[in-house]
Amino acid sequence: MKEKVFFENKNGIRLCGLVSDPSNHTDNPLIVMCHGFSTNKEGRTNTRLEEIFNAHNMATLRFDFFGHGESEGLFEDVTISEAAEDVQAALAFIGRQGYKKIGLFGSSFGGLASLLAASQTSSFFTLALKSPVSDYPGLLIARGQEPDVSSWKKSGYISIRGADGSPLRLNYSFYEDAEKIRGYEAAKKINIPTLIVHGDKDETVPLEQSKISAGLMGDCRLEIIRGADHIYSRPDHFEKMIDLVSRFIILQAGKKAVSGP
Repeated sequence: MKEKVFFENKNGIRLCGLVSDPSNHTDNPLIVMCHGFSTNKEGRTNTRLEEIFNAHNMATLRFDFFGHGESEGLFEDVTISEAAEDVQAALAFIGRQGYKKIGLFGSSFGGLASLLAASQTSSFFTLALKSPVSDYPGLLIARGQEPDVSSWKKSGYISIRGADGSPLRLNYSFYEDAEKIRGYEAAKKINIPTLIVHGDKDETVPLEQSKISAGLMGDCRLEIIRGADHIYSRPDHFEKMIDLVSRFIILQAGKKAVSGP
């Protein structure tokens, strides 16, 4: 069964998701999947993981964050705090459907939202993160973009390119919110089995951020894929990432580990 669903976050914004449950049995595990910045629930990582999890009789919910995909809200008003609240809204929605064993997967921007959400609740049985942001201001410094913040503040917004190359506008409120986010403090509160996968040639999010977060969590394994960039553009790197994430989550769910691609 695949069903498009809609649910509201705490601010009354309607979010869109897709539940895929091969068994229609809420006693089986369900994995909430969170996409990256300026992408959506239809990304290749989420759709591929959905196939694998469904083949192991596990349900999935992939959804669009505020201002992304089919969800309400303007992209320019996106914040990390809003995204973390969207994850909590997804958790609450799935809970109302009767699912009790819920895992969480997040990628990049969605990884930071997942990190924050997992630190705020004990409702997830496992967490997997793909190239997550842990410290957004630190990311800008690592890229040498710190001086751009002053002009961002002065104009009130910046123009960026989305993942698909389309022009987008992002308000300064994003950075104001990001300065208040304490990703490493959130990591300290997470004790559920966690996997972080990160490429050592990531040009977007420094690998060092994942090394720090992994060291702060109570039960975390960091897998570094040699030569992989942020989007795992090489097919072998992508397949390795998918294999690591899917095997880990299936193992934590108490299922037989999936065979390799």
